[in-house]
Amino acid sequence: MNWLRAVAEPTRLRLLALCVEQDLSVSDLAEALAQSEPRVSRHLRILTEAGLVERARQGQWVHYRVARGTPAAGFAQGLLGQLDRSDPSLVRDRQRARSQGAAGAGAAAASRLGRELRAVLEAEMSPRPASMLFVGLEHPQLLEAARQSDRCAVLVYSRRAAQAVRAAAEREQRMCRIAQAAGGETVTPRDLEHMGQPFDAVVVDQIARASGASEALLSAVRAILSVGGRLWLFERYDSAALAGSARVIEHPIARLRRRLAAAGLECRRIRPIEADGQHVLATTAEPMPQSLAVGRAS
Repeated sequence: MNWLRAVAEPTRLRLLALCVEQDLSVSDLAEALAQSEPRVSRHLRILTEAGLVERARQGQWVHYRVARGTPAAGFAQGLLGQLDRSDPSLVRDRQRARSQGAAGAGAAAASRLGRELRAVLEAEMSPRPASMLFVGLEHPQLLEAARQSDRCAVLVYSRRAAQAVRAAAEREQRMCRIAQAAGGETVTPRDLEHMGQPFDAVVVDQIARASGASEALLSAVRAILSVGGRLWLFERYDSAALAGSARVIEHPIARLRRRLAAAGLECRRIRPIEADGQHVLATTAEPMPQSLAVGRAS
């Protein structure tokens, strides 16, 4: 009965229909429905409390989507399957939501931090790699660095991110293979295996993942790098790791170097970048010689 009460209000049913299409923020949904953000937030809270909608953090933003893998999710999917997708109000909502997604992609492309990260790639890519893989591409303008590459692939976390990347690729008139991680929240080694191999350059834009790149993920990146290939890792600088406490906390740069070495990658350069209120470590690494990598692992 809670599910039925939650969707009995027309606005909440419209929100549910939008959240099954893509991950959307409160601002996106408010614009799509032409309603105020506080009003939309109240409706989203009711849908979330009923288990029909779930929150997903993407970078600094919270997005909403239809819940997955629960009885409430099954109810929501069944209900939405009964809707007339050609209903004028639903069609209008979808069009507005897509416009908001495109506007969001344009805003990301214009960010100062994105320009700084792109400049790092362009300054260090000599010679230009023939094949490039972008992982967790939070800043679609990084695709501009792949203009002269013969093969481009992108692995993202969500449908919304995939839409932003497609919009950026169209602006660049660039053909890219775009895939979504199976788990939806993070990239796994299996996701990387499915992208094919090898790649001359892998760019991991991990800014949205506060926990950072794991050794398993970095090892998977090492496995798909070609001989002489390079990795660029953009990771948020975890200032909390420097805070004093009763125990010793590993410095973020030391931790990053250790993780790279454990994955068989040799750190070539770490460059701190500050822009748009964020502190990022832009790291360049290359595969270690096999004999050295084995020695580090033993």
